Amino acid sequence: MLRCVRALQSLVRGDATLLAELSALYAQVDALYADWSCPNSTECCRFGITGRQPYVTTIEASAIRHALAERGGLLEQPRRALPVLLSEAHERVCPLLDRDQRCSVYAARPLGCRTFYCNKARRGAGPERERLLELTRDLQVLAARHSLGGETARPLLRVLDSGWGG
Repeated sequence: MLRCVRALQSLVRGDATLLAELSALYAQVDALYADWSCPNSTECCRFGITGRQPYVTTIEASAIRHALAERGGLLEQPRRALPVLLSEAHERVCPLLDRDQRCSVYAARPLGCRTFYCNKARRGAGPERERLLELTRDLQVLAARHSLGGETARPLLRVLDSGWGG
């Protein structure tokens, strides 16, 4: 029994270390986009409008899971975001938006959310493609260390619906 507890504690410490590395990687990505400005329209959080959905690795799903746990989990009642263009069903609003239409896990938002801006954003110079690819590869290596096959990114909504299965 004691051996199992120690193994679990080791996994938790390892997860914390990997999450700290992920946070440092995110800081590098955010620095690349420091001269960009988001109008907070939440258009990018409406996957039916953009035709895009962020894909997440297992380490990113873990960071989101931790952020949700810190705030008490997902909202109990599904909230209705105000429609932008289409019916709510067609907009496919991200379930991580809170009642105020803000990202409930903003600090832990995945790479795809950090690097995609809608047409309303004020664009800066942007990162060099090679640097962004390098950071993406770093994320994949980190995710592979997190779990077997963790580097294979999956659609955010599928990950949320699956109960965080890796």
